[in-house]
Order: sequence, then structure tokens, then C-alpha cells
Amino acid sequence: MPLLRILTDRGTEYNGHKESHAYELYLNLEDIEHTKTKAYSPQTNGICERFHKTMKTECYDILFRRKIYTQLSEIQNDIEQWLEFYNRERAHSGKYCYGKTPWQTWNDAKGLVKEYQLENLFCLSDTHFVKMKADE
Repeated sequence: MPLLRILTDRGTEYNGHKESHAYELYLNLEDIEHTKTKAYSPQTNGICERFHKTMKTECYDILFRRKIYTQLSEIQNDIEQWLEFYNRERAHSGKYCYGKTPWQTWNDAKGLVKEYQLENLFCLSDTHFVKMKADE
């Protein structure tokens, strides 16, 4: 059973033969399962689709109205600034954020994630381990 699972759309950057594609080789080496969403079904990839729409309306549409870019590095810098704002300052009303920023949600969840990691199972106190066995 893989430790991680990644879900992608069926975009061309992820296609290729499993044995030869660098992306697939990396996933295999890291024991990460790769599953793909159903083709032509954006509702199965809704979080990404919503992010793309938000990025278009709140970032690209505004940036391209304000400035004429002459170098790729200029737009890259402005996008990175927007992503920093999006992740650390802009409150979200999504499924897991409940009005917090993604950064706050991530930090709040780190403790929960550590509790469920298999590596930490053997670091738990004996009393917690005995309680877990009793609950089974």
C-alpha cells in the first residue's frame, strides 16, 4: 500500500509509459500511487478548477490590465506575490478553511497529521497504545 496518493487530471504532462516517463518513475521510487480523474469531467477535479478560476479573475485579469509585461520574469514575480497573498493573507471560505487562510489551515492541521502518521505509532505512550488496543 503506497504511503501517498496523488490525483491528477489526464493532462499531457502526466501521460506517458509508466516505465519511461520521469514523473511516473519518480512516483514509483517514492512509493506514491498515481490515480487520474475521469476524462472530461471537471467536477471530479473541482478544487483545482475553482483555483484556476480564482487565479484568472483575481490575478491574471487584474495584472494584465495594470501592466504590459516584456519579460517572463516580471510576470513570474507578480504571480509569486499574488500566490503569497492568496495563501497567507486572503481568507478562504472553502471546505476546510472556514474563513482562515490556507496557511493557517495547514498549520492547524499539522498536529493532526502527526498523530496519524505510522512512523509516530511507536512513539506514543504505552497508555495511549493500550487504550487504542482496547478500542479495537
